[in-house]
Amino acid sequence: MNKVTVRQLIEKIEGEAELDFTFNQGKIEDVKINFGFYRGIEEILRGKDARDALVITPRVCGICNHAHLLAAVRAIENGYENAGLRVNLTSKANDIREFTLSCELIQNHIKWLYLAILPQLEKYSGVVSEENYAIKATYLTSTITKALAIFAGQWPHSSYAVPGGVTCDPTHLDVMQAQSLVDESIKFFEEVMVGLSLDEYLSINSVSSFDQIQGDIGKLLHLMMVNDMGEKGFSHDKFIVFGDCILSQPGKSIVTTVTNVDIRYVQEDEQEGTVAKAVTYKDKLYEVGPLARGMVAKVPIVKSLHKRYKDSVLARVYARMHEVALLLEYSKNLLKNLKLDEPSCVLDADVRLYEFEGAGVVEAARGSLIHKTTVKEGLITNYDIITPTQWNLSHGRKEEQGIAIEAMVGSSSIEEATFIFRTFDVCSVCTAQ
Repeated sequence: MNKVTVRQLIEKIEGEAELDFTFNQGKIEDVKINFGFYRGIEEILRGKDARDALVITPRVCGICNHAHLLAAVRAIENGYENAGLRVNLTSKANDIREFTLSCELIQNHIKWLYLAILPQLEKYSGVVSEENYAIKATYLTSTITKALAIFAGQWPHSSYAVPGGVTCDPTHLDVMQAQSLVDESIKFFEEVMVGLSLDEYLSINSVSSFDQIQGDIGKLLHLMMVNDMGEKGFSHDKFIVFGDCILSQPGKSIVTTVTNVDIRYVQEDEQEGTVAKAVTYKDKLYEVGPLARGMVAKVPIVKSLHKRYKDSVLARVYARMHEVALLLEYSKNLLKNLKLDEPSCVLDADVRLYEFEGAGVVEAARGSLIHKTTVKEGLITNYDIITPTQWNLSHGRKEEQGIAIEAMVGSSSIEEATFIFRTFDVCSVCTAQ
């Protein structure tokens, strides 16, 4: 049988992408990924005031805008530190940033589950469902985003994080309102998503206990099991994390060995047929995202899952859902221990440096997000944004195919391959920024 190439437009991701599937003997042999839209955010930033990045970069993405804001402000603060100005955030400012980012990750994961993964998996399985997943997604994401907005002022595209801290100064009433919204979100997770209390769910540390999980995540696990998703979507089984957060510390994981990483060895390369750049670490490809964070942090349930199913679709999808529980618990504890009597910002608004280079790293929903800025005479001369999807959707090189491509190769149908593609929570908007 001759090779056949089929082009497929992939929608219902963040943005859209074109995939060229090459079939050989009824199996997918190769995939080319094309992001065709380019907006030039990095070029727009050149010549702008250094702090303009706090307003412009959140516009890169309508769903991970907060992560871009924090990466931008951290790049400026890192630049200040490199130039000799100490920036010691108060625990209050740091915890508020952590809380709002956690809320953004939760709403991101929930939208992905209810608007992409569950409906597509049911379609793939031939299951006719009367569930209104859009209502569920809207309820929980709007609830947790209201909590975020109490501190950030709005969502999306807030710019409340500034060098030295945050612009908000919450009251006890603000915190109580946020706590109520987090409790409401936890109740939804318990009653609708897992059929267990949050504590009971978090006590599960082995795949052998999956039968305890009910609700929508229980349904998700069942559908993945009956469709052998633990045997599909394998990639290179190499993971990397650059952000330092509750979900993970920086590091790379190969098999079960975790070692240190250094942002200086991150390299971008142009790719033919797409505006998206490829990213490597010491010339090698690594997967980023929730599964990577779980492997580097050695989360017990993720390790148990990986031991049996490696870097399969099942492991990749479940690792993302498990983060929802971790983030809900973390968010509740952040509010409980928030020190309202501390300053919100440690730098005066008039404090400015005009010559510096800095890098800011954030663990966004899809993985490590990196911003690099160079400022001379107060103006940005270079701004580089490295997004998570660039790591996962590289075309690869002679030695190894890209992460998502490797996962799709061997699929017997476009339907199966595109479902695997979506498990990476693809964002063409960020990648083609």
